Amino acid sequence: MSASNPSPNPTRPSPARSRTQRAGTTPTSPQVPIRPIQRPPGAEQPLHRLDELLTRLYHHRGLDGGLDHRLSALHPVNQLLGIDPAAALLADHIQAQRQLLIVGDYDADGATGTAVAMLGLRALGAGPLDFLVPSRFAQGYGLSPAVVDIAAERRPDLIITVDNGIASHAGLERARALGLPVLITDHHLPGPELPEAAALVNPNQPGCPFPSKHLAGVGVMFYLLIATRAELRRRGWFQGHRSEPNLAELLDLVALGTVADVVTLDANNRILVEQGLRRIRAGHCRPGLRALLEIAGVDLTRTSARDLGFAAAPRLNAAGRLEDMSAGIACLVTDKPIEAMHLAQRLQALNQERRALTHSMGLDAERLIAEILAEQDLTLAVETGDSDAANADAKHANEANADAGSADGAGARHADRPAGEHSERASTTRAGGIRTGGLEAGLCLFAEDWHEGVVGILAARVRERCQRPVIAFAVGGDGLLKGSARSIEGLHLRDCLAAVDHAHPGLITRFGGHAMAAGLSLPREALEPFKQAFADAVSEALGPEPATPVLHSDGALGPALLTLPTAETLRLAAPWGKGFSEPLFDGQFEISAPRLLKDRHLKLRARPAQGPPIEAIGFNLADQHPRGATRAQIAYRLDVNDYRGLRSPQLLIEQLVPIAE
Repeated sequence: MSASNPSPNPTRPSPARSRTQRAGTTPTSPQVPIRPIQRPPGAEQPLHRLDELLTRLYHHRGLDGGLDHRLSALHPVNQLLGIDPAAALLADHIQAQRQLLIVGDYDADGATGTAVAMLGLRALGAGPLDFLVPSRFAQGYGLSPAVVDIAAERRPDLIITVDNGIASHAGLERARALGLPVLITDHHLPGPELPEAAALVNPNQPGCPFPSKHLAGVGVMFYLLIATRAELRRRGWFQGHRSEPNLAELLDLVALGTVADVVTLDANNRILVEQGLRRIRAGHCRPGLRALLEIAGVDLTRTSARDLGFAAAPRLNAAGRLEDMSAGIACLVTDKPIEAMHLAQRLQALNQERRALTHSMGLDAERLIAEILAEQDLTLAVETGDSDAANADAKHANEANADAGSADGAGARHADRPAGEHSERASTTRAGGIRTGGLEAGLCLFAEDWHEGVVGILAARVRERCQRPVIAFAVGGDGLLKGSARSIEGLHLRDCLAAVDHAHPGLITRFGGHAMAAGLSLPREALEPFKQAFADAVSEALGPEPATPVLHSDGALGPALLTLPTAETLRLAAPWGKGFSEPLFDGQFEISAPRLLKDRHLKLRARPAQGPPIEAIGFNLADQHPRGATRAQIAYRLDVNDYRGLRSPQLLIEQLVPIAE
């Protein structure tokens, strides 16, 4: 249970032990179906001018009038149903200096939302203020009766939830029995009935006219603070010695939580993220966020949404995955740079441990899948003869793809987030891995010593490699198996689990989630029958062999645009993310000097027709080594390589297909 005063060494579950491969069980590096590339109409010809490029990119994403990132363009606060009574309730408690307790969540959205609530309420003049976050391992997700009992020991006058509560009916009943009023702020999809709370703010509740249904939990809290400030202003609270706070100072954390939660970057969310990024680039961010970015080697003056999702978010999430979120929230709220750096270093160490666990568990997953195929007398198609190099890291997809959040808690559904991935990279990340021909339509994996906090990342990676819905199970603290599920396009995971539950009552102890990610619990003895039931449900929904995903390209770039100025412009041209995808291009290149870095990353030089060569790298793409080919069709993102202060353009390879001579 995270609290506002975390101990230096909080109790934590023992991580899965480090494992080495057993003799004779080395996983292989199989072939992967090549994903077809789709270009939108009008993108057949390469572009040669930067202004034309930006116009095309925005047009492909439904924008023909340019971007409007002004704060004044945000949707009005009063369009959020229930925000006026919620603000009035909060203002009452602030004026009376009553004790407030924030109950958050253990992912990055919950952590940033809790930090924003703590900092914002303190700035508004709140009295006694505290927070707690349920442990992933002890209490699980949300405002459960057990969490309410722990909260009651703090004797608060009001409980405020952040990023949870919309499905906490039992917890609300317990709070009412104890005489504790609860103000719910959440963004997950509600069930058939809303909980009976003192006040409730959720853009996805029935009847709410707020246009942006993709507001993250931290965004909901930010809006509530704005409404509360307006209510306090109306009451004359800021007259005299109290100064009215500038809540825009919280936008760096709002941006981090919004990007980390992988919500759709609609126009409203793009404003929140862009305004936060501008503060970060100007050096006006929290010391903790600055420390997280600096440890990751990010240049603050050039910070992008990708840096938030791929650098800061995984380190913040590591606390909730391996310990609890105390260190993460403490890092975000501290005003002391030295303390912030110490906490960021602790989060860095946790993230390194998390990466080691993920690597080890990934090797286990490779072996389990190989055993499944071996039982069917199927062989694995090996693309490369260098099995040691190809399997050094089990050919995992990008670390950050599965680090930006979790929906493993049962009971709530997310409006749109494919939790476990960052941005729309999930639809364009390499599908490399096990050949799928001999696998069930839905795949379940389990090992005794897998870590409960990391199975979501593992499920996301295996899903990308196998192009199957995947559930990875670990043993929970209560002895039940805790599963973290990740889906593919076209399959609504929560509905699929509901179908299994309906067809096999009692098989699943509990479940929850949304379209792309879900969590569930079941007894050990139910695992084998559940595997078949899940595979049958997936097969019925999708058919026996899901279609190979496609790569959505913005077209080809002419040599004049394969430059550092273009790459730098693209990084800052918009906050790219889910629903506003980072530009992806494709084209034919002459390739030379291919080599492997750390036995898993593909490095080469790519020369476009009538242009100079450019460095290119494909992370975890060892199995796409061209093997003597001199030309290739490459799908790529144009990025900036910053090495020891030297900046140059580079291609981030998404897919490389050799062209026959």
